[in-house]
Amino acid sequence: MSKYKENKLYIFNTLNRKKEVFQAMNPPHVGMYVCGPTVYGDPHLGHARPAVTFDLLFRYLKHLGYKVRYVRNITDVGHLESDADEGEDKILKKARLEQLEPMEVVQQYTNSYHDSMARLNVLPPSIEPRASGHIIEQQVMAEEILENGYAYESNGSLYFDVIKYHKDYNYGRLSGRVLEDLISNARELEGQEEKRNSVDFALWKKAAPAHIMRWPSKWGEGFPGWHLECSAMSSKYLGKRFDIHGGGMDLLFPHHECEIAQSVAATGKDAVRYWMHNNMVTINGQKMGKSLGNFVTLKELFTGSHKLLEKSYSPMTIRFFMLQAHYGSTLDFSNEALAAAGKGLVRLMSTLKVLDRLEPGGAPGSLDIGEFEKKAYGAMNDDLGSPQLIAHLFDTSRFINSAFAGNDSITAGDLERLRHLFGSFVSDVLGLTGEEDREIGGLVSKLVDLLLNIRLEVKKKKDFELSDRIRDELASFGIEVRDKKDGFEWEIKG
Repeated sequence: MSKYKENKLYIFNTLNRKKEVFQAMNPPHVGMYVCGPTVYGDPHLGHARPAVTFDLLFRYLKHLGYKVRYVRNITDVGHLESDADEGEDKILKKARLEQLEPMEVVQQYTNSYHDSMARLNVLPPSIEPRASGHIIEQQVMAEEILENGYAYESNGSLYFDVIKYHKDYNYGRLSGRVLEDLISNARELEGQEEKRNSVDFALWKKAAPAHIMRWPSKWGEGFPGWHLECSAMSSKYLGKRFDIHGGGMDLLFPHHECEIAQSVAATGKDAVRYWMHNNMVTINGQKMGKSLGNFVTLKELFTGSHKLLEKSYSPMTIRFFMLQAHYGSTLDFSNEALAAAGKGLVRLMSTLKVLDRLEPGGAPGSLDIGEFEKKAYGAMNDDLGSPQLIAHLFDTSRFINSAFAGNDSITAGDLERLRHLFGSFVSDVLGLTGEEDREIGGLVSKLVDLLLNIRLEVKKKKDFELSDRIRDELASFGIEVRDKKDGFEWEIKG
């Protein structure tokens, strides 16, 4: 059933730094654009957070009944090592180091990204355009900006005139940067003489003789600037004005600030109605970086092969851990926090199994199903409050386990409603699956079953002392055993 009309979804709009009621421009249709990865290496934790954050938004909007066109780009050209339009293209550098064609690098790491996203149960976007496949669209937008007087040609390159734009509009309103401060703090860089001002950024860069990735244009052979791709591709697939643009906080400046300037300079209007940004990832309180030795890829997390990891962690454990924190807060990874998330995930997924086996009673019990529904939607409607939703799910889990043990009751109608609500929020909205951490989940399940089957054999031999010892030892690890006529049941108690 469509719920978008009766649910007020509040989201934090980075542009005006306020929580606003989300209103689709053309309901029930929603246009959403999220900046995807630059594919020159295996995806890391920094890639996982925006992917999971905006997957949560994508899932919830669809759950409410919206029809979402979700566009997530692949950057495969034009992202230089420095935001000041200097240095080597990141993909070209990787291709040179690995002695591959640039598009071999792109394909290899695009495949790696897709594989990791699938394991994290991140839904594929509706459209996934590549920058290299939209060179013409970027040239057209650059020409529009030039014709409108907000760009200039210099030595075969095309630059955005930030000073001219700022006089007519306001450069810095998304990030809160002050243009005068940016100018005074800018370093003088080699090769920047062709710019009128240090804050100007490239729309089209002239290719050096050794530059492999190059395309013809009226300004000469070259390649597009990094910022231009998102403005060009979002307008192609979502129109000149669309609902939501998202990405990591690290893209707020200069990338998204430049996107705003480009779109306004080309059309005279803002393209985006709601800007959303997820916060950063830290590891043991430190910013993630290769120089600090704490740069962890998703493959290393899945296999436990990084020196900082005590063991491997399942994709669902990583996803659940991310969802336990609000997307707008800093997320700090540690072995202890991930291990705790793994245990919590097992508890939640075991509740789903119990709920499937739960039988209705004749009378209503202590659960107010309407209140649970109100709290669950209330949490998600308050700027995607996944931590609060998870807390409500755990509160309801206690009732489910109590009813299964015969200490509470639920009517048949409420049970059917609870199964739908609980299952929808766990599986459809949070995107959690039954995959469990290898050590905490699947392997432990097999070991517990083995021990309890041995215990059955021990009881047949009337060795009740050893039988009780096995049960008590399991209880000390938080595993509750219930004997039945035809065997046993067990669950992890939190």
